Amino acid sequence: MLQIKNLHAKIEDGAEILKGINLEIKPGEVHAIMGPNGAGKSTLSSVISGKDEYEVTEGEIIFEGENINEDKPEDRAHKGIFMSFQYPVEIPGVTVTNFIKAALNETRKANGLEDMPAKEMLALVRENSAKLDIKKDFLARSLNEGFSGGEKKRNEIFQMLMLNPKLAILDETDSGLDIDALRIVADGVNSFRNEGNAVLLITHYQRLLDYIKPDFVHVLADGKIIKTGDASLALELEEKGYDWLLK
Repeated sequence: MLQIKNLHAKIEDGAEILKGINLEIKPGEVHAIMGPNGAGKSTLSSVISGKDEYEVTEGEIIFEGENINEDKPEDRAHKGIFMSFQYPVEIPGVTVTNFIKAALNETRKANGLEDMPAKEMLALVRENSAKLDIKKDFLARSLNEGFSGGEKKRNEIFQMLMLNPKLAILDETDSGLDIDALRIVADGVNSFRNEGNAVLLITHYQRLLDYIKPDFVHVLADGKIIKTGDASLALELEEKGYDWLLK
């Protein structure tokens, strides 16, 4: 599904942050990226999703067999790449429901489909909001305006379920969540998983991986993946930290 080959990237007019990333994610897999602060984890997710402030200086990002290096963020989204942001933006005056309706129909339009019928949309909203214990009044609120950290994260997982992307990139989804909210968000991610999609988790902490079991754990440090293992690697990192890998 996703192949990253010798990826180098920097902030425009800035220092190089990614220094040769190689990564392959196949359908049905969950990959977790862990690493110390400043390692390049969020940069990697931003570069995959096409954020403008980063410049790819070398290497390739291949999604479903197609090089997407030059694709705009909206084109990547229409092709099935979803990214939850570490700090979601507030959009006053645009309700959660209206935002997701516009996003879903814009993606359908880009793929040659008509708008989703209102009855079908309503049924999908009810189904996915129930998975995350989202109440009706929440859906009528302005997007992220006045939301707690947990509400913002829950809303992003709701968006993911509604859009049903091929690749979901979740950047620090566990940030600021208490145990109950973490469990609900993880249940939403687990309900999304199937053999036709894939998930890339960016996280500092092993606790998220107690609820979402990764197939692979990668340690990113100084812009490179320095170690890859299975879920047990996250437990080892929780016990030992990163210093033993950086020596």
